[in-house]
Amino acid sequence: MSTQENKPDMALFWGCFIALITTAFAFITRAFLVNDPSLWPKTFGLDNVQAQELFGAGIWPFAISIIVFSLIIDRIGYKTAMWFSFLCYGGYAILALQAYGVITADPNAKKEAYNLLYWGSVILGLGNGTVEAYINPVVATMFNKDKSKWLNILHAAWPGGLVIGGVLTLALGGYAAQDWRILVYIIAAPAVVYVAMLSRAVFPPNERVAAGTTYREMLAEFGILGAAIASYLITAQLAQVFAWSAAIQWSLFAAMVIGFGIYSRSLGRGILVFLCVVMIPLATTELGTDGAISGIMEKPMAAIGGNGLWVLIYTSAIMMVLRFFAGSIVSRISPLGLLAGSATLAIIGLTSLAAASSLVAIFIAATVYAFGKTFFWPTTLAVVSEQTPKGGALTLNAIGGIGMLAVGILGGPVIGAITEKTAETAIVTQTSAETYAKVSKDGSYVLGSYKAIDAEKVATLSKTDKATAEKITAAREGANQGALAKIAMFPMFMLACYIGLILWFRSRGGYKAEVIGAGGH
Repeated sequence: MSTQENKPDMALFWGCFIALITTAFAFITRAFLVNDPSLWPKTFGLDNVQAQELFGAGIWPFAISIIVFSLIIDRIGYKTAMWFSFLCYGGYAILALQAYGVITADPNAKKEAYNLLYWGSVILGLGNGTVEAYINPVVATMFNKDKSKWLNILHAAWPGGLVIGGVLTLALGGYAAQDWRILVYIIAAPAVVYVAMLSRAVFPPNERVAAGTTYREMLAEFGILGAAIASYLITAQLAQVFAWSAAIQWSLFAAMVIGFGIYSRSLGRGILVFLCVVMIPLATTELGTDGAISGIMEKPMAAIGGNGLWVLIYTSAIMMVLRFFAGSIVSRISPLGLLAGSATLAIIGLTSLAAASSLVAIFIAATVYAFGKTFFWPTTLAVVSEQTPKGGALTLNAIGGIGMLAVGILGGPVIGAITEKTAETAIVTQTSAETYAKVSKDGSYVLGSYKAIDAEKVATLSKTDKATAEKITAAREGANQGALAKIAMFPMFMLACYIGLILWFRSRGGYKAEVIGAGGH
C-alpha cells in the first residue's frame, strides 16, 4: 500500500530500514579494514595514499549511482534495484575474498590483490548508492503526507547501523587481526535479512508515476541548473579518479547539461536549485567535519584506554535516537524551523569543540554538535520531496548524491585547506615565518592553491633542531581543533539560507507541502 489512506506495508518499510543498516555496516567495516594498520595495510602492504584510495573507491560510486539510478528506477522497478544492490554486496565479498586468496598464495602479488580490493570497493559503493536510490522514494511515497517524520525514522538506520556495526567491529578486533575476512562476513547478516523481506514485498509506484506526471516533467523539476550542479560534481569526481584532462571533463560536462536541457526544456525549480546549493555546506558540516572531530578526540580517548571509534559510535547513537522523534518536533515547527534550529546547534557545537580542552568539555561539545547534525540530511530530503513531488526519485535522490560528491570534491579539501591555514598561523606565531617556509610545501586543489606542512621536512628538521620540530608537530596536531571554529561558517551560511526560506514561505502563507494527483496539482 502506498498512502496513509491505505495502511502502509510496515514490513516493506522495515525491509528498507534494514537495507540502510547494511550500507552503514559496509561503511564502518571498510573504514576499520582500511585504517587499522594491522588489517588491510599490513596484509596488502598499503601506504596511506593507497588506503585512502581504497576507502574513496567505496564512496564516489555511491554518489554517482544514486543519481544515475534515479533516472531509470521507475522504469526498471524498485525490486530490480533491490536485487542489484544485493548482488553488489555479494560481488564485493567475492572480490575481497579473492584478494585474500591471492595474497595468501603469493605475498608478492600485492598489485593484483589491490586491484581486486579496489574494484570490489567500487561495486560495494554502487550497491550502497542503489539502496538509497530505491528506499528514499519508496518511503516518501508510502508516507506522502508525513515525509519528514518517516524519512527521519528511515535514516535512523544509518547511525543505528554505525552503532551496531561499530560495536561488532570493536568486539571482533582480536579475531579480525587474525583473519580480517570476518569483517567482510558481517555485511551478510543484514543483507540477507533485507532481501528476504523485500523479495516478497509489493513496491508501490512512486507518487509521481501514480499521479501521471511524465518523465519529461520530472526532469523539468531538476532542470538545466540542477543538472549543471550534478554534472559538474560527477565529471570532476570521475576526472580525479581516472586522471582525465580538463578538456575531457568539460566536454563531458557540456554534453550532459546540453542534452538534459534539450530534453527537459526547463531551468528547474528555483527552490530545488537553492537547496542543492545549500546541500554543499550541509554535507560538509555533517560528514566533512566528522574526521576532524575523531582526530581531536583520538588522544583523549587513548589517555583513558579507549578507542577513537567510540566517538563515532557515541554521536551515532545520539542521532539514531533523535531521528525517531523528528515527527513530534516537526508537528510543532516546520521542517525549515527544524533545519534552522539544527544549524544553530551545529554552530554552537563546532565553536565549543574548537575551544574545549578537557575530555568532559569535548564530549559535551560533541553532544551539542551531534544534536545539531542529526536532522540535516533526512529533513532536507523531506523538504525536497514535499516541495518538488513531480521530481519523484530524481530530485529526492539527486540532492543526496550532490551532497556526497560535494564532500569529496569540495568540502573535504576545503576543510583540509582551512586546517593547514590554521596550522600555518599557529606555527608562525610559535616559531617564525622563516621556519614555516622551511617545513611547508605548495599544493593545489579544486578551488586554488594552498600551503601545507611537509612531514619529511619536519623529520629532517628534527635531526638538527628537535625543540622547534616538536613545536611544529604540536601546532599541527592542534590545528584540527582550532579549524572547527572556522568550519562553523558552513552552518552559519545554512542558517541564513533557512531563515530566508522561512520568511519567503511566510510571505506566501506559510510552509505547505505540495500535493500531486487527486486533489493536488
